[in-house]
Amino acid sequence: MPGADMGNSGHMYGYVVSQAMHKVLEAAGDNLTRENIMKQASNMKDVHIKGFLPGITVNTAPGDHAPVKQMQMVRFKGEGWERFGGVLGAASKPAH
Repeated sequence: MPGADMGNSGHMYGYVVSQAMHKVLEAAGDNLTRENIMKQASNMKDVHIKGFLPGITVNTAPGDHAPVKQMQMVRFKGEGWERFGGVLGAASKPAH
């Protein structure tokens, strides 16, 4: 996107969401019914999305639609950000 504002986080958000949808459509194959698309989107296991940090994956389940449960800490060092420590996981809330 020539001329795009690289400080706008919406660009990266749109990119990673489109990558996730691409993975769902690949998993659905030729069965593009709503039921199958929802099934595939609700059963993603350790899916790496282009644009995510190494080690961060998407995981969903029928009762858990929060796709990202990991993060990595960063700190500002002079002119840029530096990752430190490993990938941290977070427990998801139980479905009600």
